[in-house]
Parts: sequence; C-alpha cells; structure tokens
Amino acid sequence: MNYANGWHVIYVKSRWERRVYESLKEIDLESFLPQLQTIKQWSDRKKIVLQPLFPSYVFTYLKSLREFHKVLSIKGVCHYVRFGNKYAQVTDKEIEKMKFLVSDQNLKVTASEENFLKVGEMKKIITGPLHDFECKVLKVNNDNKIIVRIDSLKQNFTATVPSNYLCEVTEIV
Repeated sequence: MNYANGWHVIYVKSRWERRVYESLKEIDLESFLPQLQTIKQWSDRKKIVLQPLFPSYVFTYLKSLREFHKVLSIKGVCHYVRFGNKYAQVTDKEIEKMKFLVSDQNLKVTASEENFLKVGEMKKIITGPLHDFECKVLKVNNDNKIIVRIDSLKQNFTATVPSNYLCEVTEIV
C-alpha cells in the first residue's frame, strides 16, 4: 500500500456521491464533490438538478492512515481509486481549479470520456478558472467545446469556453 497524505479519490456506489460527501463532512473530514447544474427533461416538465462532474467519485483530504481506514467504513464507499498499486491522488492546485470551474456560471461543463479552432488541436487555457490546463479541441462552431484532462485522475471532461481563453501549447504567456 502506498498511502500518502493529501487529496484522495474515493469510488462510491452509483448515485451515492452526495450521501458519502455529507457523511465525510459529519466526521470532520475535508471533502469535495464537484457538481454541475444541468437541466433534466421529463415528459411533463423541466428541472434544474445538480449532478456530479465525475460520477461515483468523491474527493477527500486525508492527514493520517487512521482517517484513510475510517473513510472505508462509511456506507456507500466502495474503495479508493488506484492505478496499479498506487492510490490516485489529486493535487491542491487541481482541486482549486475544479472548485473554480464548478462555481463559474459562464462555463458550460459536462463530464466526458473522450471527444473549436481546428478539431484535434492541442491548446493551453490562458485565463479563467481552467488557467494552465492543456486541452484538445473537440468541436468547431459557436460552442467552442474542448476536452480538458486531469492527469492525476486519468479523467477528462468537456467544457465550453470562449476562444480567447486559448493559445497554442508551445506559446509562452
């Protein structure tokens, strides 16, 4: 086991993200659940709901091995996300950027596995809450959709950002 203090990624049961997040707060563990407002359409109505940016993932900041094991006893927690024998950890900088991302009402964001300017180009975001993230251009039209990668999670999400937020990857700002 390669435990280290910092932000860890917990994999939880489907649709248990909010309950696990609340349970972590109840036992005084710093945690984060990035959620986005989305419009759900039913046959008779539309409703704005909060959905997790990364389904089944909750982030928690752990300071000891005891806290590490305590989290596993929470109802709804399945396990820590691992890559090989190493537990997935997210940097403080990445957590802060995700917090800015979900709080910025000017960005439209949806989670994505894969898929502006020229499709397939790699760009760097030079301003806004996603500053310094590298991204891949997905769609060229008025939507300006990009894929942003969080390497420590090995996860992507799509975001819609203004084209003036982007520059060439090799460009120094």
